[in-house]
Amino acid sequence: MHAEIITIGDEILIGQIVDTNSAWMAKELTKYGISVTKISSISDEAEEIIETVEAAMKRSPLVLMTGGLGPTNDDITKKTLCDYFGMKLVQDDELYRKIQERLARYGIPMNRFNCEQALIPDGARIIPNNYGSAPCMWFEKNDSVLASMPGVPFEMKGIMQNGLISAIKKYFSTPEIVHKTIMTEGIGESVLADMLSNWEDNLPKNMKLAYLPSPGKVRLRLSITGNNKDELEKLVDLEVKKLQELLPNNIFAYDDQAIEEIVAKLLLEKGKTMATAESCTGGYIAHLITSHAGSSAYFKGSVISYANEIKENLLGVNPKDLEELGAVSQEVVEQMAIGARKAINTDYAVATSGIAGPDGGTEDKPVGTVWIALAGDFGVISEKLELYKVRERNIKVSAFKVLNLLRKELEK
Repeated sequence: MHAEIITIGDEILIGQIVDTNSAWMAKELTKYGISVTKISSISDEAEEIIETVEAAMKRSPLVLMTGGLGPTNDDITKKTLCDYFGMKLVQDDELYRKIQERLARYGIPMNRFNCEQALIPDGARIIPNNYGSAPCMWFEKNDSVLASMPGVPFEMKGIMQNGLISAIKKYFSTPEIVHKTIMTEGIGESVLADMLSNWEDNLPKNMKLAYLPSPGKVRLRLSITGNNKDELEKLVDLEVKKLQELLPNNIFAYDDQAIEEIVAKLLLEKGKTMATAESCTGGYIAHLITSHAGSSAYFKGSVISYANEIKENLLGVNPKDLEELGAVSQEVVEQMAIGARKAINTDYAVATSGIAGPDGGTEDKPVGTVWIALAGDFGVISEKLELYKVRERNIKVSAFKVLNLLRKELEK
């Protein structure tokens, strides 16, 4: 079973927005044994839409499309699909009522554009949109299905999760598929591949391995397809146990669990609290921690000590060390961690100080030089990172590495 995805919108093609819909839909389809073989982004032109849809439906039994279903004149997808499938637009009274009620809640009267939102192709199956006015339209032609959804991400996701996936599973016979993601750190992708080559060569024939590197870590994704889900899961579990023996100190999580979620779970289990003192990461670590609900139970606060006077006055860093050793040094970052822990009164504090780039480096401390530290009852530990020339990547890797120091300490 395979599918194609089409996203419509000039805003995607000119780089005004990033197409996150395709990635999310592909990941969702994969859960149900449906492989995505092609993703296309096209302009808001009727000829382009028809040409792309026709080619996709000849190649694939299932085509998912997003975009162009809004109420304005530049949204032509519905009318174009109507013409292609030889259908007429008719008013759906129930949809009209729902749109009217939604607008009334905000004190907005219906206008002609809102009324047009209630028009649907007379031969299409409609899957409701509980988060907006444009529903999903399901078309069938020559044993292929096209499902056209709005491009607003939360509306598309709501439609997929609350109706479209179940409709797809009823219409098509899909295989069982099992995925397992193993999160590793401390080993680069090429070295990891070399270490695992014998194990990889002996995987079951219907099992695939993918290496997915990202800042600070490499994800290993095992995938297997078949008819008996219990047997597939047993085969995957067996290979994961082999991996655990091969990488006893490098696996830190499973199934795309974020480092901040792991740290949060450990802090809650142990009844501990944390704080951050951030220079080069500029509050990114605090952002990661507080992006999850309930973080107030273990996270007390942060000092974003970009300037040296903040390091001195709020964190108690020795001005002589700042002058002689520089802000990017082991001594300074350790004092930052100790100072944050004391000032905010927590069990642990992590700190970062470095040259994120793209400029500001020296011969002794080139761009990508970062010091990280962790302070706790045990004292303080620190580590020097020699990273890249890309600012965003350096910030993400530094955040991951210092949270990983805390994870290791909490797991002792």
